[in-house]
Amino acid sequence: MVLYRIMIEDSSAGPSALSVPDETALADLARLKKERGALVLAHTYQLPEVQAAADLVGDSLELSRAAARTDARVIVFCGVRFMAETAKILAPDRTVLLPVESAGCPMADSITAEDLRAFKSRHPGRPVVTYVNSTAEVKAESDWCCTSANALKVIEAVDAPEILCVPDRNLARWCQRNTKKKLIWWDGFCMVHVRITPEDARAGKAKYPDALLLAHPECEPEVLDLADHVLSTSQMLAFAARSPARRFLIATEAEVVWRLRKDHPDREFYTVGAAQHCLNMKKTRFADVVRALEGGKPVVDLDPGLMDRARLPIERMLALA
Repeated sequence: MVLYRIMIEDSSAGPSALSVPDETALADLARLKKERGALVLAHTYQLPEVQAAADLVGDSLELSRAAARTDARVIVFCGVRFMAETAKILAPDRTVLLPVESAGCPMADSITAEDLRAFKSRHPGRPVVTYVNSTAEVKAESDWCCTSANALKVIEAVDAPEILCVPDRNLARWCQRNTKKKLIWWDGFCMVHVRITPEDARAGKAKYPDALLLAHPECEPEVLDLADHVLSTSQMLAFAARSPARRFLIATEAEVVWRLRKDHPDREFYTVGAAQHCLNMKKTRFADVVRALEGGKPVVDLDPGLMDRARLPIERMLALA
């Protein structure tokens, strides 16, 4: 296998080596996927070499939908553990592989099922809307799930004036600005997005005054105050595709900037401040995908009863989308 290395260098993003599998490596992988009856899903934050291996690259909502409707015998989920768990919950009769078992999510780990039960006991009678960036155990204690792309839509659909939102405080704060309902949130956050500062945003706008600033709702409120548009990852990609603007500042995980540059080489995309990377998302490499398919492991295995309880809030979300 050969990986062609492409260097993208930028004063605001820093250097990045993007590795793309060659045609022989991709052809070998395609044969292996066909033999195993496998579907490879990859999150947008994955390395380019992993995205090149995928049948579908998307955000949490897009990948959840794909997992729910696939007839593949095996799902290889290139992301972090909570995403692979969601795929298993939606496709319990399929084998779900997570190529790197240690790929976790600090935000998801910021709340346990026991924490959520205690949170609910302090605020009785309030339904729980849980960000998909959460463990299966926490989803099983929830009433609805949401993603950053549909959180407000879910909140408006819940028939209650007060709602508990876990685990991301910033997504909840953003939704609170856009709903008349009272939201009570858990104090979790994404370590990648909170490192993007208002000072970074102001410096970027000063350097590129004609650029549109697109910020992910996991960013701190002071960054969102400076944004032209607050969008999920998939919404950023869609917005850039239809926008007549020629220059953009992107406040989210740096892989999105590189994907936008690849998709729109005639336009300019810059990170807000130094490039921020989710190290857990970067643990998976092309070789890990191949090894997972060849060996049929690591397998994501969940208790059937737990999956049944966690499936209802996810399906409620998907029914709205």
